[in-house]
Amino acid sequence: MRLTRRGWAVAAAIPLAYGIGEWAGYPFFRALAGIALGAVLAAVLTTVRRPDVTVRRELEPDHVERGTPALARLLVSNNGDRRQPGFTARERVERGESVTVAVRPLSPGEEAPYHYELPTSARGKLTVGPLVLERSDPFGLLRRPLPAGDTATLWVRPKARAARAWSGGHPRHHHEGHTTDDALRGSADLRDVRPYVLGDEVRQLHWKATARTGQLMVRDYVDPEQPRFTLMLDTRPKVLSDKEFEEAVEVAASLVTASTMAGHRCRMLTSAGRDLPTSGGAHAARQLLDVLCEVQQAPGVLALPKSGSEGGCLVVVTGRLRAPDLRELAALRPRFASMVLLGVGTHGLGMQGLGVHGVDGVPGARAISAADAGEAVRRWNAIA
Repeated sequence: MRLTRRGWAVAAAIPLAYGIGEWAGYPFFRALAGIALGAVLAAVLTTVRRPDVTVRRELEPDHVERGTPALARLLVSNNGDRRQPGFTARERVERGESVTVAVRPLSPGEEAPYHYELPTSARGKLTVGPLVLERSDPFGLLRRPLPAGDTATLWVRPKARAARAWSGGHPRHHHEGHTTDDALRGSADLRDVRPYVLGDEVRQLHWKATARTGQLMVRDYVDPEQPRFTLMLDTRPKVLSDKEFEEAVEVAASLVTASTMAGHRCRMLTSAGRDLPTSGGAHAARQLLDVLCEVQQAPGVLALPKSGSEGGCLVVVTGRLRAPDLRELAALRPRFASMVLLGVGTHGLGMQGLGVHGVDGVPGARAISAADAGEAVRRWNAIA
């Protein structure tokens, strides 16, 4: 049990009022001290009983876009055979935020649902809970916090705007030679049989392999003409401010979502070294958005790993480019059929931060400069 500010004031007033009454001989002050002491004792008796309830929390949904409402559903059940007085449930959320729910008195065996909205104004992976039950007295002198239940995770993803999938690039004809280790999937050419992952089509299940291995197996096909899309997100702190970086993350989310949902083989990298290749589809989109949910700024370089797929379109989402950056990008240009440099922020693709737009030194690369994610996606849709 903890005294509130009002409780501390009343507790401090008890000896003070009694002392004044004894020193001055005023019965009123002694009576006032007795009343205050009685209020404190009554508060103790009111809050000493622990709520005999079961609390369950559900997030609806647990993956949302930034700014989209996310609801939590709280089910409170009275486990005892006595009427349960009302109390307060306080939900803790990361970043110092909290949500308060007033739970009404419950009859024996009664269950009551409560809904409340969780904060989704900032991108990130948020830990919701643990829930704290608080019982207080009618005078507000004492409160007793009691942890209840476990924690849940709320994924606040960046907003994915309506973007077009890139239609450029050269097809890869595997029939002109052997297929590579990163061959594409989707055609009628069987390449391998592999374990089932969420998002695979059920019609591709290989029942004989499933019976032999004891786990679901699917046919892995090769599609020589499946488009390739590679996106690199510049996470260097000196390139983008905090606000500009959030806009850049939204641009990346919009482009990779459009690409994967169009069935393109998509690979996303960051300048800090994160590398996530996917084969396209709704499951791949969810994977990439979860990565973008947690990505933070960190030092690095604009360079691709030596291993991994190449070809298709490379999009670099960045900010203020400097001469060494352009040299790195010029070295990457021959490895892709097309390259787009997308600068987000006040200076866009500014050289040395002076706002001089352009990509001189990177032959054949297209440039897009935009102040925010909305403008960047609109200009992307005009050339995609």
